[in-house]
Amino acid sequence: METFWFCTVAVMITVYVVLDGFDLGAGMVHLFAAREDSERRLILKSIGPVWDGNEVWLLAGGGVLFFAFPVLYASAFSGFYLPLMIVLWLLILRGISIEFRNHLRTPIWGPFWDVVFAGASGLLAVFFGAALGNVVRGVPVNEQGEFFLPLWTDFTLQGEVGILDWYTVLTGVLAAFTLATHGALWVVYKTSGPVQERARRCAMLGWRGTAALALAVTAVTFMVQPRVPASFQARPWSWVFPALAMIGLAGVYHYVHRRDKDLRAFLSSCLFIAALLVSAALGVYPYMLPSNLSAELGLTIYNASTAAYGLKVGLGWFIPGILLTTGYFVYIYRRLAGKVSLEDNGAH
Repeated sequence: METFWFCTVAVMITVYVVLDGFDLGAGMVHLFAAREDSERRLILKSIGPVWDGNEVWLLAGGGVLFFAFPVLYASAFSGFYLPLMIVLWLLILRGISIEFRNHLRTPIWGPFWDVVFAGASGLLAVFFGAALGNVVRGVPVNEQGEFFLPLWTDFTLQGEVGILDWYTVLTGVLAAFTLATHGALWVVYKTSGPVQERARRCAMLGWRGTAALALAVTAVTFMVQPRVPASFQARPWSWVFPALAMIGLAGVYHYVHRRDKDLRAFLSSCLFIAALLVSAALGVYPYMLPSNLSAELGLTIYNASTAAYGLKVGLGWFIPGILLTTGYFVYIYRRLAGKVSLEDNGAH
């Protein structure tokens, strides 16, 4: 059961990053893909009906983490208290910037909130990437299963590390490029005309940065965390996921140049992100939060989970809930399929 719930949490976080990732990316590129207010409203309309719903997967993943792995939940939310508060404020700023920008029509008000939206989206991507880097690198979990990290120390991987060091900053920049490309491809798929062409150019530029950084981060990860290559050597079948990530990355490059294959380009980006996150999860399994002090102190799916009875009972509540959630998302995305326009009054 522990492995099942580990996979469940990993899948829910992956779904969140794939779905909320494109509206984070759209926020990052909308200042470049749009030149005037109507074009920015068009991009906002492409994510308007779904951006807040996408965050349901983050809340659901946190809920599953709470009841399935309470030790990890308590340790992580305490140790990562400062960045979690920053993430919370960035999420708030994203939400209010979308809503506030239309309250006044002045030369300063709208552009100000557009910059806030773009900045909050970019910083969220960096912090999410840095969080993944911390999980892979390991944190100073002690004998009591506790730790605390400052925001940064000396940016090295030795001694007293911080949340931000050269490795986690690198993973954060990779996340920013990846999600910016992902969001640009979503805008390409949902719009037409000049906005679509500018977004396509953003996607092409973003792909180059993503490809270079993905190779660099992969190589560095194998040196920073020896457990990752050892895990793949122990389970040779898991190499299929890095291979899928490379296929997804190649698919983005292949389809982004073809104007009749915009959906395939976006789905290739989805494949790249999903396969990359699954690869990271498999790389640290069965650890959920490795310790950089000693391997024995790390939090695993076994020493961080709740009792077996609780895991079984939780399954009875989880199945109908996830079926309802999945059904809703399938319906809403099919309902909102196709290009967006500003012809109606529902635009943001």
